[in-house]
This record gives sequence, structure tokens and C-alpha cells, in this order.
Amino acid sequence: MTILRFLLCNVGEHSAARKRPLHLGDEGADSASPLLRCGPMARVVLAMSGGVDSSVAAWLLCQAGHEVVGVFMRHGIQLEACGITRPARHRGCCTAADAEDARRVAGQLGVPFYAINFESEFQRIVDYFVNEYVSGRTPNPCVVCNMWIKFGKLFAYADSIGADYVATGHYARLVPVSGESVPALCRGGDVNKDQSYVLFGIGRERLRRLLFPMGGRRKEEIREMARRLGFPVAEKPDSQEICFVPDGDHARLVRQRRVVDTSGEIVTTRGEVMGRHEGIERFTVGQRKGLGIAFGERKFVVRVEPETRRVVVGSREELARDELTADQANWLVDPPSEPFRCEVKIRYRSPALPATVEPLDETSFRVRFDSPSCGVAPGQAVVCYRGDRVLGGGWIQ
Repeated sequence: MTILRFLLCNVGEHSAARKRPLHLGDEGADSASPLLRCGPMARVVLAMSGGVDSSVAAWLLCQAGHEVVGVFMRHGIQLEACGITRPARHRGCCTAADAEDARRVAGQLGVPFYAINFESEFQRIVDYFVNEYVSGRTPNPCVVCNMWIKFGKLFAYADSIGADYVATGHYARLVPVSGESVPALCRGGDVNKDQSYVLFGIGRERLRRLLFPMGGRRKEEIREMARRLGFPVAEKPDSQEICFVPDGDHARLVRQRRVVDTSGEIVTTRGEVMGRHEGIERFTVGQRKGLGIAFGERKFVVRVEPETRRVVVGSREELARDELTADQANWLVDPPSEPFRCEVKIRYRSPALPATVEPLDETSFRVRFDSPSCGVAPGQAVVCYRGDRVLGGGWIQ
């Protein structure tokens, strides 16, 4: 597969013929992210989704004096063939309308813009998504997309055009650390938008060539900058759905693509059969709503058994876990060899919990929570923090 199938559209020329950048005034382009000034002018490939964050990121990079090349990643998946109808008020990030929004912003800034077909790579993510659900696990396609495409294939594309850096609109910070040659990945300044959790899978050496212009900025600040710049996406809602499941009905996609029957029984932790379900892909550990049965008391999905196709429900106390194991570890610090204290997140929106992490081998580790944790779902990422810094993470088993 060639990295660049074809260039679908190109607006503007390279930096020598760039239009004069838009200006906000001195207060607009401050030094909130010192790593934007990474020496002399650099060529930067920026992932442009058509949203407000990557649009303002493009302007910030231009203001920092860099030669910006905007790239929109097309997934090329025919949703209608999967029985999925795109909602009229779709809030995704990979549609033709999103590509047009990104192109218009690039045109305003006078930077080159390319839409690249990553269909085969996105298809691999869809296959992973379906296979995980059929296996009784809860997938995290956003983390996988970052690992395989945004910070995988996009780097290969950057190398092919001689770019120095790759940038995205993620809310995260890269912070220089004394005595270390690679910057630390840290939480973004906006605690409500921090996306460091979904970035744990980046190879550590990649951090040298990454830029996160959102850095320490807050979302409302970004929207105000977009308004003042006259960007058409200033009020565009944030993407909410998985890009290849725009209607939010992931179970339908799985049903369309699965090759085995996943229906079965709903049972209690004592083995009492309470009813039947249409497919284990409809359930995740910790789920309380949408179980399809009135229990008379609060019940949670405690585990999903792919071998028997049973969904096991129980009380909140039965859901709690003292520990978990994870594999496919990726460390953004020197790989640990001894147990260490940290805080861990087991979901994107979950709080960081104090715990002890014990390395088991080079690719796996055990987490022991200080207090029992609910909602430990196989297939989700567990990410280790020390303060704001991301130490690394892995996949819950």
C-alpha cells in the first residue's frame, strides 16, 4: 500500500507563495505552548479534521513561523453498505463536509491542504472494533486510531514529504524534562478536554517530533480565537461519535459484520437465568442501563462470557475489582522493573485512582487499586499517571 494513494485537493502553494496570515493581535499568539517554537521554521504536517481545534492549531503554527501542510484523513468506509444512516446533525470528524470545512480554513490561511485516502487502515480499525466486541471485550477505537494512523501512517506521510514535525489538535502538552532527551507527555491545560489518555500508545521517540498547539489552552479560548479569525467552524460542535458509527448504534455495525451468533442468556452471578439478549456486543462491564430486563433493583454487567455468550449481572459490590492485569504495555518513561506508585485511569472519563503498578514482564503489568474500582472492562486502556505526566499504559485483560 502506498502511503499516499492520491491527493484529492490542494489549495494554496507552499510557504513561498503563502497568503499573508490572519492576525488577532499580540494577545492571540502568546507563548502558551513553548514547543511550538522548535527552532528555525519547520515543515509541519497537521492533521486537520474540519473542527475548531485543528483549525486554530493551523493558525497558531503559522503564527509561530512554520510551513504548515494540512492533511485530512478520509476513512473511505461506505456506511450505507453497513446499514448505517448518517444522522442529519452528525457530529463526527471524517465526512466529506468535514473535509470541506478543513479545506476552507486552509484556504483562509493559504496553506497547502491534502485529503488522503486511508481506507485500508480504517478498515483494519473497524475489523478490530468488531472482533473485540465479538470476543466479549470493549474496544477503544480512538486510542487504536492514534496508534495506527495519526501517529503511525501520518508520520510515514510526513517523512515522505520531508516534514520535521506532525501536529494535531489534541488537548495535551509536551513538556521538556531536565536530563531527558524526549519531552514528557502531560495532561492538557483544560481539565474538561484533556486527551492525554487516548495518546498513551504513541511511541516514546515520536514525542520528539510531535506538536500539540492546544497545549495549555482552554476550549472556550480556542472558540473565541476562531470567532475573531472568522473561521466558519468557530461554532461547530465537537465530534461525539465514533467516526464510522455516526448514528451511535455500534451494535448494528457489529451485527452487520459478525460471522457468528452472539445471542445468549442474561444470568446473575449465582447462575440464575433472567432472560435472553440479542448479542454480547450490546454490553460492556459496568453497564447499568439498556439491559432489557426489569430487575427491581440496580444491576450492573459484571462480566461478558464470549464462550458461553452469557452476560453476567450483579450488584455494584460484585462489580468492584481490587486489581487488573494489562498487556501490550507502552511506556513513555524508561520501562519500569520494580513496583511503583502512581494514579491510573481505566476509562477516558473516569477519575485517576491511586494504585500500585507491578511490572510482570516487558509487555505486561498488574495494577492494584488502593480502593476497589468499578467498571474494569477488558479491552479498555489503563493509563498510568504521575501528577500530570503520562508514564505509559496498556490494555486491560
